[in-house]
Amino acid sequence: MNRRQFLATSAATLLLPPIARARPALRLQAGPVIAHILPEGDALTPLLGFNGSSPGPEIRARQGDRLSISFKNGSGLRSTIHWHGIHIDNAMDGVPELTQAPVEPGDTFGYAFAVPDAGTYWYHAHHRSWEQVARGLYGPLIVEERKPPRVDRDITVVLDDWSLAPNGELHDSFGNRHDFSHAGRMGNVARALFSGETLRQGDRVRLRLINAATARMFPVKIAGGSGKVVAHDGMPLAEPAPLGATPLMLAPAQRTDIVLDVTGPVSFALYTAQGYHGLGTIAVQGSNPAPIQTPIAPLPPARVQTPDSDGATHLDLVMQGGAMGGRHGGSDFWAFNDRSGIHDAPWRRFARGETARIALHNDTSFPHGIHLHGHHFHEIREDGALGHYRDTTLVDPHGTRDILCVFDNPGRWLLHCHTLGHQASGMKTWVEVA
Repeated sequence: MNRRQFLATSAATLLLPPIARARPALRLQAGPVIAHILPEGDALTPLLGFNGSSPGPEIRARQGDRLSISFKNGSGLRSTIHWHGIHIDNAMDGVPELTQAPVEPGDTFGYAFAVPDAGTYWYHAHHRSWEQVARGLYGPLIVEERKPPRVDRDITVVLDDWSLAPNGELHDSFGNRHDFSHAGRMGNVARALFSGETLRQGDRVRLRLINAATARMFPVKIAGGSGKVVAHDGMPLAEPAPLGATPLMLAPAQRTDIVLDVTGPVSFALYTAQGYHGLGTIAVQGSNPAPIQTPIAPLPPARVQTPDSDGATHLDLVMQGGAMGGRHGGSDFWAFNDRSGIHDAPWRRFARGETARIALHNDTSFPHGIHLHGHHFHEIREDGALGHYRDTTLVDPHGTRDILCVFDNPGRWLLHCHTLGHQASGMKTWVEVA
């Protein structure tokens, strides 16, 4: 990544496609699209997308709605769709090795499921996801509260990077051994894409950040207002946390909601060892004649199962392998507990409603964002108290993160690293809930 590309790509606002309000039936058609990722006047980028754009349309539903979505696969590749973060019926989870057969090119598959929890979610391809998500097969999925918080604007911010050649095309290096065994496929161009183009000074805006990159950690600095973090991975914080000067970290697939009182153009910058690089800015036009003056309040609480901390099953899951890593007993670059990839038997079977405390040990030289399908879990703080309630947790190199989960959603659920090249080369397993 070089500084010139980052500074150049932040010159113009990139907008997400129009919102697709949930109706009795929606249609998502995968297929080739053309995107304008590089600055105005530079080359266009051929991608894959949904309904003619990448990212695909922002789907908006209301908490408790039941969605019916017809997926038409015009991508030319076998594919599926995973509805990331939704406490979904297992058969609708979109994992070809566990819940459905891949959808063949030209075929159609019907997804139907309820959205029980409000929050910021997203959808993405889950067959050869390390390639198909990088090619653009993903989009936001927003579930609105029955009683939404009072804000002037609600804007989705998708963070992504692309590995582009000078002619604007994606580097055709998917699945190479270096990416799989190191930090994953890192783009040389990164952007923030917005669902709204302008704000007014004095507006109160809800910003929904989604890291859609296949590998890049996004430490993001937000300027242009004062505000608070109100949710992670769709789940509200009991008490909003001040948005400080320290960059906000989002691992691949993580989401964070912020409520911000706007004082000027709202800019997003990526922190790297070489300094901050602009990702994009939402411009300010005019002033709000009646700004909201009340303190930023917590979002309506989520439906959270109370964990049985005292009676929890204690388990250890060790991340192994990769470049500069030790030997392990798995059959690929990466492994969990000396096993690489999906096996016939699950890593663990749980009784429905069973609580497990899982120590995630990262015995590698790279960070890993570990995602559990069909559930959220509590991160355990250093003082032993329950921390954030998430579906994807970041574990630092040679670090340990304990999580506490109530396994209450029956079915076969994937557990994997969301650096998608790591998942493809061994760092995945599955659990079964009776």
